Amino acid sequence: MRRKLAAGNWKMNGTQASLAELGTLAAAHAQSAVDILICPPATLLQAATAYAPLKIGAQDCHMLASGAHTGDISAAQIRDAGGHAVIVGHSERRADHSETSDMVRAKARAAQAEGLMAIVCMGESAEEREAQNTLDIIGGQLAGSIPDNATGENLVVAYEPIWAIGTGLVPTLAQIGEVHDFIRARLERRFGAGVGRSVRILYGGSVKPENAADIFTVPNVDGALVGGASLTAEAFSPIIKALEAV
Repeated sequence: MRRKLAAGNWKMNGTQASLAELGTLAAAHAQSAVDILICPPATLLQAATAYAPLKIGAQDCHMLASGAHTGDISAAQIRDAGGHAVIVGHSERRADHSETSDMVRAKARAAQAEGLMAIVCMGESAEEREAQNTLDIIGGQLAGSIPDNATGENLVVAYEPIWAIGTGLVPTLAQIGEVHDFIRARLERRFGAGVGRSVRILYGGSVKPENAADIFTVPNVDGALVGGASLTAEAFSPIIKALEAV
């Protein structure tokens, strides 16, 4: 049985004062039946680890362990700060920093080598969706972004249609189901039924308290990667409760 996961990506938001939200969230879900992961900015990574049972992750990592890479953070440094996971391949990184699937794969491999769980993101643009190329795009990103040593412990796949991130637009439940079923089938084909069925697949893209419960009814949706709604306990807690109720 795959344990459900509610992951929050704070992106470039949050200061020390924001940590109070984690305290509220941790108290509200002290005995949660799902995993709760918060990925704050790197400036808050170590401080955020104080809020058990919440798990803490980073929003990116470099593919190398160390070196002359100003402004970057390595998987080893994330682990040293108490991190449990790292997001790689988010569409904002792929677009803003020209990250290729090969680069994402190298970052995921680096994360896994340090014992971190890699949350590998993928998704199609509005133009690709309209051209009915969604599954081709996802298939290519799956093949190119995921390392060969994937397991249910070191890999999470997050499907985030680019056109739905922060826009308020959400695919239909049938569209979400089609992509998640496709991802599951591809994982099973590549890694075998055991590993393929153990990897958690998250949906991300304008997940809110108002739509979370419906999204979580879709087969092969094992949780969510949430952006703006994860910034406050008031908004994120109902999403977690909806996942707990599944």
